[in-house]
Amino acid sequence: MTTVPTGRGPGKGVRDVAVRPVLAGDPYFMESLARGLSVIRAFSGGRTHLSGAEVAAVTGLSRAAARRCLHTLTVLGYATAVSGGYELTPAVLTLGQAYLDSASLARAAQPVLEHVVAQLEESAAVAVLDGHEVVFVARAAARRILSVELSIGSRLPAASTGSGRVIVACGEEQARERFLRRVKLSRWTRYSIVEKKDLRAELARVREQGYAIVDQELEVGLRSIAVPIRDRNGGIHAALNVGVQAARIDTRTLQRDVLPVLRAAAAEIGRALTGAVR
Repeated sequence: MTTVPTGRGPGKGVRDVAVRPVLAGDPYFMESLARGLSVIRAFSGGRTHLSGAEVAAVTGLSRAAARRCLHTLTVLGYATAVSGGYELTPAVLTLGQAYLDSASLARAAQPVLEHVVAQLEESAAVAVLDGHEVVFVARAAARRILSVELSIGSRLPAASTGSGRVIVACGEEQARERFLRRVKLSRWTRYSIVEKKDLRAELARVREQGYAIVDQELEVGLRSIAVPIRDRNGGIHAALNVGVQAARIDTRTLQRDVLPVLRAAAAEIGRALTGAVR
């Protein structure tokens, strides 16, 4: 089971990473770096082997610019030419590893996630908000033949995930209003929220109850529940999430059996981060 429908998952928004006209007048903005990063992000959402033309199409760069970026990445060891196209090399992992090694959130969360998995026998993860997406920075997987596939570094649309909704809903009002103005909603399944007025109402409900349940909105057959991770002042650091197969666990069971475990775990992560939690 995947968490995003094929062809519409992480990486769909790579074009947004390309140079934005609004930044054209910024003397400190390095256009070449932005292009290189957009090329790296093109290799996501199941796209492991791309030609220069395909990279150009995904990123919005010209074919010449895409080829120069790919050549540079190859010379530096971050990409390699394979069968008429390109693939990233394991060296790319070092770009994110520095963050993961120094991230107190990931270090604090990992043992707690392992305990959650031991209690629930379901996979658990911690995510942070990055623009209109959530990025997963820590994860522990349940040992099942069929499980929710999600890895560290995976990106999902915040508006359609429990983690994203709980971070936005329980965060500052100004940030929430800014998110609602700018976010673009997609119909991932027939259950997806696609109207902003409906998303606004759902965020209000999430804020009131202090948790979010997403029922097959991102993928049919997948349910998830998420709670916020707060610091001692009540600020939102991230969200703790458990995803389950809808055929096995209904929403009532999520509320009754999973929610108390997640709330206790989120409080424990908060204490590990700040020494106290509200």
